Amino acid sequence: MPKRVEKIRIVTDGASRGNPGPAAIAYGIYDENWNRLRENKEYIGSATSNEAEYRALIEALDCATEHCRQEIEHYSDSELVIKHLSGEYRVKAKNLKPLIEEVFNKRQYFNSVTHKHLPRSNPRIQRIDNLVNQELDDLGY
Repeated sequence: MPKRVEKIRIVTDGASRGNPGPAAIAYGIYDENWNRLRENKEYIGSATSNEAEYRALIEALDCATEHCRQEIEHYSDSELVIKHLSGEYRVKAKNLKPLIEEVFNKRQYFNSVTHKHLPRSNPRIQRIDNLVNQELDDLGY
């Protein structure tokens, strides 16, 4: 049985070798004290980098429901994703609209979801970035 907590911190990343090209996602789910609850990396086939970023968040939100229904803090190094989800940027890319819609649908499972940008230099972002790149490297991409 997964550990249930009031607050979850999610760190996500997606990468594509080529744009579009072979793509992978990775995410980490942590409790409010940054204790690891789960980390995952996965090859997703051909996608753009931005599609992979959103798919990482979608997978992480699905997994987070096993641990929490209250408060989610999401962190990403993708300014585009964060600004889309905060409403600061309009979504123009047709390929991203259904993914963003899916994120908004999944956010309804929680009382509160916030999205925050962290620079690539942040150690938590680097950890998840390493996982996503390791997945692509292990598959020979």
